[in-house]
Amino acid sequence: MIARWLATTVTDWDAGGELLRRRRYGVIEASGGQAVAVHLRPWPKLLSWPEVWPVRRGYHARGVADRCLLYFNQPRRHPNFLALRYVVSTQGTQYATFRAALVALDRLAEVKGSDALLCDAANSRLSDRLLRRFGWEPHAPARWRRNFIKRFYGTYPTAAST
Repeated sequence: MIARWLATTVTDWDAGGELLRRRRYGVIEASGGQAVAVHLRPWPKLLSWPEVWPVRRGYHARGVADRCLLYFNQPRRHPNFLALRYVVSTQGTQYATFRAALVALDRLAEVKGSDALLCDAANSRLSDRLLRRFGWEPHAPARWRRNFIKRFYGTYPTAAST
């Protein structure tokens, strides 16, 4: 568990803008079809339970229904990029909630002035077609990995266009 004084929660993007720009690691929380908060962490998300222990294909985290968490890292070697490390959803998570979390990630990239978002789509339920719909494109093809990138380079999507 993260010590309280190390973790910070931002619910107001305008008031917490400077904090969001400075901190490198965090979790975007969405529930009920809207982004709720950004929980900033002192260290990156490196591993998850399903990566360590085999779970069934339809695995969902326990907790309140209709909740989505997006773990992001801003690598020290590549400060102009954000890496989407992991997505966790609870049972009954709606498409609108998942979409709200992704829109919040785009907004965070804009606040930080990031050039692009990167992810390794390890879960086969994330189809290439779905990722293309959200603006992601294949990047750095590899035999066993599906890497995707969403480029901004100063032009960020508006909430209405996403």
